[in-house]
Amino acid sequence: MPLSEFDVIRKYFKPADRQTADVRCGIGDDAAIVRLPEGMELAIAMDTLVAGVHFPLDTAPEDIGFKLLAVNLSDMAAMGAKPAWATLALTLPEADSDWLAGFMQGFNDLAGQYSVSLIGGDLSRGPLTISLQIHGYLPQNKGMLRSGAREGDLIYVSGTLGDAGLALKVLNRELEVDPKYKPLLFQRLNRPEPRIELGETFRDIAHSAIDISDGLLADLGHIIEDSHVGAVVNTDLIPLSEALAELDTAEALQLALTAGDDYELCLTVAEDMQASVDQTATEQCPLTCIGKITSPGKGIQLEDADGRAVRISGVGYRHF
Repeated sequence: MPLSEFDVIRKYFKPADRQTADVRCGIGDDAAIVRLPEGMELAIAMDTLVAGVHFPLDTAPEDIGFKLLAVNLSDMAAMGAKPAWATLALTLPEADSDWLAGFMQGFNDLAGQYSVSLIGGDLSRGPLTISLQIHGYLPQNKGMLRSGAREGDLIYVSGTLGDAGLALKVLNRELEVDPKYKPLLFQRLNRPEPRIELGETFRDIAHSAIDISDGLLADLGHIIEDSHVGAVVNTDLIPLSEALAELDTAEALQLALTAGDDYELCLTVAEDMQASVDQTATEQCPLTCIGKITSPGKGIQLEDADGRAVRISGVGYRHF
């Protein structure tokens, strides 16, 4: 007998409602009710993943579930917020038990790490489309915004850039890499690591932040637009993985600057905080200073270490 909508909710989604003290009413009612800790403000973000657009059609359901939550957690990290609750809207062609079990396994693998409770949502029949709204909190009047960058700030990025873009090109057979790099590249594409702890650490340090989802140039572009400033980026300082470093220099730089799906953080920090920032970097989460915020009107200038202009095709992923 096929599963009904309520069978799916009870069997696969209800167990992800952790029934913690801050959830007064979760899955199973017309709306969820949560308790916000005293002195905190609510941070809310939402992302949609569409089959064939945001992930290949043959992606494992475990990876889809993991990535859906990861990309939302990355938005929390960019704000410096602590994630707490999520609501899920899932449109499925059919109620496939194996797919649902795998999807929720991947989701719970990550939700458990950050004690995120699934507190409600909606389930419908149709083309595979998944939307998740994440709710978190942070102290009142805190939080990193795109609009806070100041002239003279140093620009930092976490991790390495371009790996997910390279993985997609490998999957599409547009580029080939040494097989030893493939597991890590596919991990970066399918199971990105949200920088939650880094975001909370920088909440009182950085002037502005954004997560790199559409490519560094596109996302740094949002910061300079909203902050009414410019930027100079030294392309020789862009952090690359070993897999990227083995590519042609121009190809590697193109991916690092414009490929989406990295979900690293880009932060701007006052120059006199550089020592504190450098002490925050770890082997698991390196931080690299790649440039500086400048006066408005010049956009993003790309230069090599000798100050020569660097040309790049495009600025990043575009939805339309």
